[in-house]
Amino acid sequence: MTKVDSQPPLAITCGDPAGVGPEVIASAFRTDKLQGSDSVLIGSSEWADSLGAELGIDSVAVGPSGFVVEAGKPTAAGAEIALAALEEAAAGCKAGRYRGVVSGPVSKHWLQQVGFKHPGQTEFFGEAWGGEPTMGFVGNELKVVLATWHIPLREVSSALTANVLELAVRRAAALASAYGAKEPRIGVCGLNPHAGEGGILGVEERDVLDPALDRLRSELPGLSRCLPGDTVFNRQRKGDFDVVVAAYHDQGLAAVKTLEFDSAVNVTLGLPYVRTSPDHGTAFEIAGLGIADSGSFLAAVSVARQLTQGEV
Repeated sequence: MTKVDSQPPLAITCGDPAGVGPEVIASAFRTDKLQGSDSVLIGSSEWADSLGAELGIDSVAVGPSGFVVEAGKPTAAGAEIALAALEEAAAGCKAGRYRGVVSGPVSKHWLQQVGFKHPGQTEFFGEAWGGEPTMGFVGNELKVVLATWHIPLREVSSALTANVLELAVRRAAALASAYGAKEPRIGVCGLNPHAGEGGILGVEERDVLDPALDRLRSELPGLSRCLPGDTVFNRQRKGDFDVVVAAYHDQGLAAVKTLEFDSAVNVTLGLPYVRTSPDHGTAFEIAGLGIADSGSFLAAVSVARQLTQGEV
């Protein structure tokens, strides 16, 4: 029996049925059937059961039968199916039915219309499984961990405490170690332009962030002080850092989505089960046109397999 055969399968959630999630999942598994060989599709019966039968993949149907979706036109009924798929995946991991989750892209707006109380899927899985989640991204060239994410920009300064930064750094070190780094090299983005320029352009680095990093350096000698966010990702591409910690959502995601839009993977760190997702949204505007790229979804499945099998 192989290691994969001895483990429960990965749960693959459909995302919003009107978005590109269902079609990129179908395209990915038609292209690379091996990646779907230890997976379970979770979504509407019309999608999950039919695709599962076509590809020989197990499926779990959620929501009412007879659901009709029109690509590119989201509805509350579709959001209810997306939410039901997430709930089945989360509960199934706790019950031992699945070993991890690869979640399709959802619409936060439409989920909120049907009672979803979380800023995003990261927070949903944190509550469902217990633990303090951290948002990370794995690409071919970049590995990025966010210190803060789904909060307004005006709140970042007060939210970015020494403890918050320390947690992000520790999660970055764990991610680097999972990918083979013996002594993780972690670059940390400053919050302000030029990392504060010694207090001229902001004092957070001088007063809070650098002192926190200095306290951690005896434990993590490859940890930087705060660096200018406009150059640190280029340094990572050149090999200076294994992982970069970004202060806030768009500071990290601007680099990730510019350089690795079709290959980067969202990884939720710090939880008892692995959860990954493609690094793109529902893309309602191109759903059903047959032009959505499945590369990020295939990468999300690959990373989930690696992290749950210890193959990184």
